[in-house]
Amino acid sequence: MRNLTLMTDLYQLTMMNGYVQSGVAKNTAVFDLFFRPSAQINYAVAAGLAQAVEYIQNLKFAKDDIEYLFSLNLFDEKFIQYLQGFRFSGDIWSVEEGEIVFPGEPILIVRAPIAEAQLVETTLLNIVNHQTLIASKASRIATAAGKAKVIEFGLRRAQGPDAGIYGARAAVIGGCAGTSNVLSGKLFNLDVKGTHAHSWVMSFPSELEAFRAFAQSYPDNCLLLADTFDTLKSGVPNAITVFKELRQKGHKPVGIRLDSGDLAYLSKKARQMLDDAGFCDALIFASNDIDEFLIEQLKLQEAKIDVYGVGTRLITSQGMPSLGGVYKLAAVSGADGKMRDVMKLSDATEKMTNPGFKDLFRIYEAESGMSLADLITLRGETIPKPLVLTHPAERWKTTHLADYQIRPMLKQIFKNGKLVYKVPSLEASVEFSQKEKERFWTEYKRLVNPHIYKVDLSDGLYALKQELLKQ
Repeated sequence: MRNLTLMTDLYQLTMMNGYVQSGVAKNTAVFDLFFRPSAQINYAVAAGLAQAVEYIQNLKFAKDDIEYLFSLNLFDEKFIQYLQGFRFSGDIWSVEEGEIVFPGEPILIVRAPIAEAQLVETTLLNIVNHQTLIASKASRIATAAGKAKVIEFGLRRAQGPDAGIYGARAAVIGGCAGTSNVLSGKLFNLDVKGTHAHSWVMSFPSELEAFRAFAQSYPDNCLLLADTFDTLKSGVPNAITVFKELRQKGHKPVGIRLDSGDLAYLSKKARQMLDDAGFCDALIFASNDIDEFLIEQLKLQEAKIDVYGVGTRLITSQGMPSLGGVYKLAAVSGADGKMRDVMKLSDATEKMTNPGFKDLFRIYEAESGMSLADLITLRGETIPKPLVLTHPAERWKTTHLADYQIRPMLKQIFKNGKLVYKVPSLEASVEFSQKEKERFWTEYKRLVNPHIYKVDLSDGLYALKQELLKQ
C-alpha cells in the first residue's frame, strides 16, 4: 500500500498548522462523511472502506514528505516537529462495504483530535466518493439486467490507473459478476473475463480461419466476436461452423459476442440461428456503450442477451460524474474539554448539516423483513417501541410502527488509532450487499421516478437541530 499522507489539499495542512499554533490541535472533533441529494441518484452502495483502512494504517509523514513541506516556506519548525511523530489516534465508525445508503446519512464518522480529523478529510472523500459512485452505478446496471450477468469492461476508458483498478473492485461490490481488468483480478481475487478483439479476426486471411485458430487455443473457453464483418451472414454462421467442429472433438463452446449494430434485433436472430443449429445453451454476450437505460430498452424489445459487457458508461459513471460526498464538522470540544454540537447553515436546505455525534439504524418490517426506513439518532439515544417515524422537515408526516426489527448500521473501525474491525473478504461484502438490496422494494430501486425512501431524524436530533437554528 502506498503512503497517501500527502495526497491532501494544502488547506488541510495550513489548518493543521493553525490548530498547532493556536494550541487546539488536540481538541476533539467529530466529522460526518455523507453525500448530498441529487436528481441522478436515489440510493448508493457504500464502497471504499477497505482502502480507507489501509490509508489510515499507513498515515505518517516520511522524511522526504517533511522536507518537501518545509521547502514550501509555509510552516515553522514547531509544526514540522509535530508532523515527525504524527499518527492517527482517533476513532472511526463506518457502514460496511456493500451497504445501501441514502443522502444525508453518515457513511463514515471520524472522532479524533481536530488536527488529525482535518488531515484525513480529502483522502477519505477521494476514496469513498469514487468507489461508492462506481458501486452505485454498477448496482443500477445490475438491477436493470435482472437475471443476465454484467461484466465490467471499462479499464481503457477509466480516468487513470487507480480509477480502473479500484473501480473494477467497486463494480463487483455493486453487482458485476467479473471484470476484464487483470490487475484488479490479481489484487482483489476478482473473476476475470475476456475473449478477443476485432483485430484478432482481421489479422487472419478470413473470419473462419480466425475463429478456428481461437477455438484451437481455447477449446473449452471459446467465445467468438461475431460482428467484425457481417453478423448474420458471416459472423454467426462461421461461429456455428466452429462450434460444430468443437463439439465433434468433445468440447462445449461458450457462445458469441455482439459489439455493434441493433443489439435487440441481432441477438434475437442470432439466438434463433444458434438454437436451430443445436446450440441452445450457447450464451450471447453484448457490449457497445451499454448502460442501465439501454438495458431496459433491450429488455422491452425482448433481446436475447445473457451477459452484458459494460465499459465506459460504468467506469466513468456516465450521467453522474460525482457522488457529491462531503465531510462536515458536527461537534468540537472547547478549552474546557466539553463537546459543543455545531451545524452548517445555508439558504439551500440540502446543504444544512445535522449536528452532534450520531448513530444510524435501519428499520425492517417484522413480518416481511423488508426495509421500511432509516433513522439517524444522537449517539446513545433510546429508540422507543412503538416507534413514530417523522419526516426530517415536514414534521406532520408520520408513520407509526408497532412491530419492527432494527439494525445498527455503523461499525467501529478504529479505536484510539487501533484497527478493531476485521475487514470482510470481498466475497462476503458482495453477498452482504446483494442480500440487503433484496430487502428493498422494487419501487425504491427503479431508475426513473423512484419512490422516496424514508430517512428520518430522531426526536432528540431534531430538537438539537432546532435549538441550534434558534441560536
